[in-house]
Amino acid sequence: MTIINPDDFIVPFCNEKIEILFQDEHILLINKPTKLLSLSGKNPANLDSVHYRIRQDFPSALMIHRLDLGTSGIMVIALNKDISRLLNRQFSERQVNKTYTALLAGRLEQPHGEIELPIAKGEFPYQKICYETGKAALTEYQCLGHELFKHNSQQYPISRVLYKPHTGRTHQLRIHSQQLGHPIIGCDLYPSLNNDDTDGSTEQMAERLMLHATSLEFHHPISGERILGQCPCPF
Repeated sequence: MTIINPDDFIVPFCNEKIEILFQDEHILLINKPTKLLSLSGKNPANLDSVHYRIRQDFPSALMIHRLDLGTSGIMVIALNKDISRLLNRQFSERQVNKTYTALLAGRLEQPHGEIELPIAKGEFPYQKICYETGKAALTEYQCLGHELFKHNSQQYPISRVLYKPHTGRTHQLRIHSQQLGHPIIGCDLYPSLNNDDTDGSTEQMAERLMLHATSLEFHHPISGERILGQCPCPF
């Protein structure tokens, strides 16, 4: 395990653009590219982020939630403080439904299930499973099918999974996948615990984290209409 000083961590520049999926006078739904921060870091070299880019065109925009650096997919952004307050209430009261698609190492035998393991903050940038200090974390999963993934001229079994997190802990899906015994392909923080399914760390199997936020369901903060935003998985 490598411990990193957060002030020394520099994110390579992301050349991909943010795609706007929906826009009205109150909210934006966007597709965040992989390897782009949600919020700018403390280090001036980490200024580039979803928040920084969006504010160039929407100066009053406010972030409601985050996606990990490597995670791509759908996010909702408030365009003023009142909308931010209303959306934040929905997130805090767990009125927002989210789904993610992930590629996991190995063959997942269970067609569906739940992972309920408490998560606590570890040494940066890690989180850890801890029953004493961890906060409750619940992830529902459904196996969508099995595939073969080519790596180093060999093919390895993987599972395509739909995740529905009921809580929003940092790195929840990544560490829950590892504890399930099937880490997410391309994950640099929580690789395979035994490496039975690959010839090395699952981090090396892909150039990106194979985790994508595919849908976000919530009430429009003004109309009250139930909104289902979708963003197809790119892998």
